Amino acid sequence: MPQAKARIPKTVWVLGFVSLLMDISSEMIHALLPLFMAGTLGASAVWIGLVEGIGEGAALITKVFSGVIADRFGHKKLLVFVGYFLGVASKPFFALADAVGVVLGARLFDRIGKGMRGAPRDAIVADVTDDSNRAASYGLRQSLDAAGAFIGPLLATALLLFWTQQLQAVFWAALVPGVLCLLLIVLGVENKAAGAQSAKRISLKEISHVMTPSLRELVIVGVLFSLARFSNAFIVLRAAGVGIEQAWIPMVVVLQNIAFSLSSYPLSRLAGSMPPKKLLELGLVFLAVADIILAFSCSELALLAGVVVFGLHLGATQSIFSTLVAETARSELRATAFGVFNFFSGLALLASGLIAGSLWELLGERYTFIGGAVFAAATLLWLRHRLKTQ
Repeated sequence: MPQAKARIPKTVWVLGFVSLLMDISSEMIHALLPLFMAGTLGASAVWIGLVEGIGEGAALITKVFSGVIADRFGHKKLLVFVGYFLGVASKPFFALADAVGVVLGARLFDRIGKGMRGAPRDAIVADVTDDSNRAASYGLRQSLDAAGAFIGPLLATALLLFWTQQLQAVFWAALVPGVLCLLLIVLGVENKAAGAQSAKRISLKEISHVMTPSLRELVIVGVLFSLARFSNAFIVLRAAGVGIEQAWIPMVVVLQNIAFSLSSYPLSRLAGSMPPKKLLELGLVFLAVADIILAFSCSELALLAGVVVFGLHLGATQSIFSTLVAETARSELRATAFGVFNFFSGLALLASGLIAGSLWELLGERYTFIGGAVFAAATLLWLRHRLKTQ
């Protein structure tokens, strides 16, 4: 019986493969999109930055609203489907784009879809699991998600090398895994309500009470983590600085996602035998070590080692945060809690980009990563003294 109880439910596996397929579809495009905008459409760096900034801002806002809607009215599976559908429906517009404005619109719908599906999807995972398998379930879904993040760019590269030199043709091919992910949602995702939510509709007044002291402390830790973990763009720039050839620089992010994918599930399973807080602390140690290696690396091999350790940091922390949010929030308010947590963490991630960029410009690239290590150390101190976990 204990083994049966600890088994990961079918719905979690299905959502994991949905994430895998959608990430393959999205990353096939995102890996080539800057090149397409700059080369084919003649977009400036300002426009490329604007497209990314508006898209991420839309995703942040949508995360909160989708969580509230899921808890207020139910229908989590429907919200998940609509979120993924918007992502899939945006793909043809990338392929048909003849102006930057079309790309901006497609990116906006893609990011709104991402923001819409995240909170209800994570709440569904919480609904179909219990304390014995919840952390492992989030780890499995995150591991498959990260696998899509490195399979997508590899597939896009292979298609360009062996099939076509047309970027738009690769964009059309990205539709295939996207459509498959929609079919998986329809056929394989369970729409199980949690506890009291199945008996009555949650009022807006109840939703307003989602920010308990425990969730507030968790949000603060998530914000500190995001301030320490800046955009991959700075790792890419650092890779160029140590001499990695331009054609191979995308493989740096691929290597990070491989480490993330391979470590996420086994590390999350440790949450059943040790406090989740300890895994977050381990993740912070990985992050600080990665930042130090990246700051002082003078060779390609050293930089790649730092990238792998950075991936291990993600594997040790991302699914654990999902587990802690699920366990901290009331069962009928989980989707809202996920939305709130992701919103503030996302805002902090945007702020960390500004901080990292300022350190890069004012003091030099090495100090960007030293700053990340300092933030990681500060977060570790906060975690050891403030965060309350079971």
